[in-house]
Amino acid sequence: MINSWKQLQLCAVSPTGKHSASVIFLHGSGDTGQGLRAWVRDVMTPDLAFGHIRVIYPTAPARPYTPMRGSLSTVWFDRNKISRDCPEHLESIDAMCSTLGSVIQDEVNIGIPKHRIIIGGFSMGGAMALHLACRHHPDVAGVFALSSFLNKDSLAFQVNHSRLPLPELFQCHGTNDDLVLHQWGEDTSMLLRKAGMTTTFHSFPGLYHQLSQPEMELLRSWILKKLSPTTPS
Repeated sequence: MINSWKQLQLCAVSPTGKHSASVIFLHGSGDTGQGLRAWVRDVMTPDLAFGHIRVIYPTAPARPYTPMRGSLSTVWFDRNKISRDCPEHLESIDAMCSTLGSVIQDEVNIGIPKHRIIIGGFSMGGAMALHLACRHHPDVAGVFALSSFLNKDSLAFQVNHSRLPLPELFQCHGTNDDLVLHQWGEDTSMLLRKAGMTTTFHSFPGLYHQLSQPEMELLRSWILKKLSPTTPS
C-alpha cells in the first residue's frame, strides 16, 4: 500500500489507436511530469506520441533534498551530495521504487504486459529508472537514461541476474554536460555492461544538460523498435 504523501500526480499522452504498450518517462530533479511533457513537446517534431503507446509522465512528491540544504524539491530520491563517490541514499530510492512499481502495476492491471513497458528518464529520472529496471523490474522491455549516471558502488551494478537477463539500456549524454558528468554517464554504461546488460551509449557533441531533437528522435526510433505494434503481447 502506498502512503498518501507518496501518491504521484500523472500526466499522460494517450495513443491515437489501440493501447498495447506503455512508456514511463521520469523527470529530472526539481521538475514535474507536466514540465517534462512540455519540454519534450517543445524539442520534438513531431511530438513523442504514438498510435499504440501510452506515454506517462509522473511527478515526484516534494521532499527535503540534502544538496539544497533540506529545502523541499520534487526529486525521486535524496542524495548526500551530487557525486558518484557517495553512498546511495537507499532508503529514499527503495521507497520510490515501491511507489513507481505501482505505476507499472497499474499498466499491467489494464492489460499491458511488462515486456511491453519501457521505463526511462532524464538526469535523476534516468538514475531512478535504472534502479527500477535493474533491481526490481528486469522483465520490462527496456530502459533509457538521458544525461544520467549512477554512483560508482550502486546496487544496480551488483544484482545477480543469472536467471533473468537485464533489459536493454539506451543511454544518451551531451559532451558539454560538464566533462565529469559525461564521463560518469559513460562509466555507468560500462559497469552495467559488465553486470550483463546490453547497453548503447550515444554522445551528442555540443549538447549541455538538456534534451535535444536529434536525441529524442533517436529515442523515439528505439522505443518503436522495442515496442513494435506487431510485437506479440
